[in-house]
Amino acid sequence: MKLIVAGREPVTATEFIELALGIDLELFTGSATESALERAARLDVAHEVLADLWESDPETAAYAASLLRTLPLKALGSDGRRPRRTVRRVAKATAVAGSAVAA
Repeated sequence: MKLIVAGREPVTATEFIELALGIDLELFTGSATESALERAARLDVAHEVLADLWESDPETAAYAASLLRTLPLKALGSDGRRPRRTVRRVAKATAVAGSAVAA
């Protein structure tokens, strides 16, 4: 499926929402690594943008307001994908050596 919004082709669903609605999702959701001071500044700006949105586009404003109640977005890789979860595996040699009894 190929969708183009405002002459740009979004790669991820997040990018599509940003282009279609014209809002920056991270402004309303935050970053997992932001400090308390950065969070306070971001929320001040988000509330100002939200006030303007209520006047111009109430439907988008309702969506943005719901984003303020969500957890921060996790960092994505450079290709726009979330990093893979790694599974820790115990090496067989370590497991066998740990169970051996000294003679």
